[in-house]
Formats: sequence, C-alpha cells, structure tokens
Amino acid sequence: MRASGVLMHISSLPGETGIGTLGKEAYKFVDFLKNSGQTYWQVLPLCPTSYGDSPYQSFSTFAGNPYFIDFDLLCEQKLLKKSDYNKINWGKNPQKVDYNKLSENRLKVLRKAFTNFIPDKNYDDFFNKNSFWLDDFALYMSIKDTYNGKPWNEWDKDIVLRKKEILSELKANLKKDIDFYKTVQYFFFLQWQKLKEYANNSGIKIIGDIPIYVAGDSADVWSDPKQFLLDEDCNPIEVAGCPPDAFSDEGQLWGNPLYNWEYMKKDKYSWWKKRIKHLCEMCDVIRIDHFRGFESYYCIPADSKTAKIGEWREGPGIAFFKEIERDLGKKEIIAEDLGYLTPAVKKMLRQSKYPGMKVLQFAFDTDSENDYLLHNFTKNSVAYTGTHDNDTVIGFMTKTAPRKTRKRAKDYLRLSRREGYNWGFIKAVLSSNSDTAIITMQDLLGLGNEARMNFPSTAVNNWQWRASDDYITVELEEKLLYYTSLYHRKKKRVK
Repeated sequence: MRASGVLMHISSLPGETGIGTLGKEAYKFVDFLKNSGQTYWQVLPLCPTSYGDSPYQSFSTFAGNPYFIDFDLLCEQKLLKKSDYNKINWGKNPQKVDYNKLSENRLKVLRKAFTNFIPDKNYDDFFNKNSFWLDDFALYMSIKDTYNGKPWNEWDKDIVLRKKEILSELKANLKKDIDFYKTVQYFFFLQWQKLKEYANNSGIKIIGDIPIYVAGDSADVWSDPKQFLLDEDCNPIEVAGCPPDAFSDEGQLWGNPLYNWEYMKKDKYSWWKKRIKHLCEMCDVIRIDHFRGFESYYCIPADSKTAKIGEWREGPGIAFFKEIERDLGKKEIIAEDLGYLTPAVKKMLRQSKYPGMKVLQFAFDTDSENDYLLHNFTKNSVAYTGTHDNDTVIGFMTKTAPRKTRKRAKDYLRLSRREGYNWGFIKAVLSSNSDTAIITMQDLLGLGNEARMNFPSTAVNNWQWRASDDYITVELEEKLLYYTSLYHRKKKRVK
C-alpha cells in the first residue's frame, strides 16, 4: 500500500516549557497528519538524552525522556499547579531548545509532582511489567546524582562491579530517589500510551527509532556488562563509529562500547529481544539505525581521537534477525541502510525483506547509477527528502551542496525558486515508486539551514530546532493533502 508521513521529533513541537512535550501540541500534530492524509508520524529515539543532548546517546535504551512529560497534563491530575512552572525561564529563543535550562529546572518541577503522587494499581502494574529494566535504571540514576553526574565507571569500585552488599545498602539509603525516578517513568509512559492511542485511533502509525548502540554511560552497560566488550575494569576495549565518509573527513567517532556478539549469540540475543519487544509496544514501526552494523561493524581503539583508524569485523548477520523473528514474530521494520553498502550488506537486506531508505539529497553527486535517484528507487523502500542528519532541502540547495550537485538536482527534478526547492523534493518522493514516503517537517515548512536538526561529528548546538506556534496552517494541510492524494498515498479517514 502506498503511504506517506512526516518526520517530526517530540522535542521540536512548540510549547511554553522549553521543549516539545506529549501534551496538546502533540495531539494537534496528530490532527494535522490526519487532516493532510498521512499514515505515519516518524520520531527520533524517545529515550533520555545524555552526552551532547543526543537521543542517540542515552542513559537508558528502555526509559522515556522525562523532558517530554507535559506539565499541563500533570496539572489536570492535580499533581502540579501552574505556578510550579509557568514563571520559570525555559530559554530566550522559543525556536531553540535550551538544554541547560531544562537540566536546571525540569526535574525540580517533576519532584513536586512526585511529592503529590499516590501510587495506585496502574502504577503497580506498570512497575511489575517494566521491572526488568526499571529497577536498575532508577538505581543507576539515583547513584549518578550522588556522584554529581559522573559516569558510572568513575564510581567506587564496588559499585562499578555491582557487589551485592553495597547495592543492597544503596537501595535502602536512596529509596526516595529511586521511587522518584520510577514515578517519572510512569508519568512518561502513561502520557505516551494515551498519545499513541489517540494517534492510532486517528489512523496514524508511529515510526520509532532504535539506535544500534547504547551509550557507555548508561544503565544498560552498568547493569549488564557481559553484553559488551569491556576490560576487567569495565572500560571499553574498542568503541563504535564510522570511517571517513560524506558527512566527515575524520569519520564519526560515536564512542559507544561494542557488543560482545559471541556472548549474545550464546544467549540467543535475549537482551536484544527485550529491547525490540519493548519498543514495539511503544511504536507501530521500528527504524533500525545503522543496519549495516549487523553485517559488519567498525571497531575503533578506545583511546582514539578520530575514527580514521579502525577495522571492520563480521557481525551476527541475517541469523540475528531470524532469531528475533522466531521469538517475537514478524515486526514492521525499516532498515537504515545508508552509507557505503557492500554486496554482503545488500544481500542481508534482501534476505530480511525489510524496506531500506532512499534519501533524495544523496542522489545528485554522481551519475545515473546512483541508487538514490528516483528512477532507481525500489518499491520495497522508504523515500525521504532528508533525515535528521541532513541539511534541510532549502539549506542544501542554497548553502551546503556543491554547485554541480545543485545543478543536477535542478535539472533532474525541474526545480524552480518560484515553486520552492522544498516542494520539488516533496513532490518527487511522493511520486516515487517507493511504498512509503517520509517528509521532514522542516522541508514542509520550507525552512533553511537554521532549522537543521543535527550536524554529524559535532557535539554542540544540535537537536535544538523547534517549530513556531503557528507552524500548522489550513493552507499547508490542504497543500499536503492535495499532493498526497495526487500521488495515491492518501490515508483513508477514520470515522
């Protein structure tokens, strides 16, 4: 079935408390998707952000981002008063997330809500269902607070090595803080489940995102170190990244610890099964980031300053996905298969039968054999104007793309400034042969370089863009609906 959707992270929604939340603006966005004939809402990882404010570097792969909890909804539950948060300075620019202000103030407000919260059966049910990750996460965050945010491998040796006696003592001494972090997760998941239910009832499916790696400074690595390649002091032996490519001459040094694939295979990938099952309950479709890393992965010495020096090693391959499907059943998955793809990676993608990604911005730097040109799109694929790692179409066509690339794009897509380069790209992906087309919200709005979400290989000033309060208009709804219908991607309205 031909369908389309919009990529818009929760953090980018407008609102009055410094960052997008799971409140009324999220519901308005669902209404916009429904009214414009869309089928999908794609988001970035929903987990808490840590280093560099990146959703791809999180304190937990299972937890929800507490910044997304909507205070107005907590007010409706009588857990907060407006005065608890409406006079806080959340930042000077409403179109940019100020993460420093969030870190200073967000949890303080949530502690007030926690003080007013009385656990009930719904909370008990949530805790019992999620205890397999929630216990360790809440303990990890509570200990981290006592160490003023230091990474766990800098804690006392007995805590690093999870000696039973010291952990029992910490659980007793930090009980109130542990309960706080558990309750915050309950707030997040309750709000998320209600939003997802509203979206699904409106005919909208959520596309979630699962980063291939987890952060070294995370509850995941601390609580289950045998899943990762660590030395006897629990420090990474090697770390993840990408060699030099179109995004960076230095390569991308992600710094995540690598998996102990040999151990995971013997364990029948139980950790991965829990992770994928958990996200499948949160979202309707999963985009697996860095799909090629399952065929082969890049290993960088842990003390390296760049990703120039490293080597490729064989990953678990198609057997991994067969094992996951054998246990969890067939899931709707999108494979992020971008970058240099070897024949072995292409074979794994064919065997998996997952749709890959076709990013139109990648199409115009080489000749007609380029896989990202429209005439080379396969039906079993997802066409994108761009991703969170790309510039916006307007930024690409006016600033960042080389002159020859821009000329090829203009000639191939018959682009004109009068129509708007962004709408030329949007119409192209909607008209493509791909089963699914995804448009970034920035491209729908025709925004420039200032609205770019992420600059790969940089650690600052990313993940900040937010839409203005009036970004959704009737005209935009009608225009998107028209082209979605014209190219036979319109979602039938739910009565």
